[in-house]
Amino acid sequence: MTDAIVVLCTCPDQTSADLLCEQLLNQRLAACINQLPGVTSVYRWQGKVERATEIQLIIKSRQSRFAELQACIQAHHPYEVPELLALPVSAGLPAYLDWLNGETA
Repeated sequence: MTDAIVVLCTCPDQTSADLLCEQLLNQRLAACINQLPGVTSVYRWQGKVERATEIQLIIKSRQSRFAELQACIQAHHPYEVPELLALPVSAGLPAYLDWLNGETA
């Protein structure tokens, strides 16, 4: 097991996705973020089924930085309740994990 995590977060548009990525990278809370545009999310919100086209962010970070990462997302995300799920990384290429640790130090 490593300290690495993969964090999932969706954004409503390119502008908010870019802003969030910039904040996370500038604060060294993420080493790399993939933006997957055109994701269709179907969910229940305030008693109704909603459908939205969003940008899925796949954020590579460390568990030890998660509290700061969460605070940054909550401060800069336009949603009242943004998606924020952290998945543990059980293994990875050692050189990549070293790079990730260095970029989020």
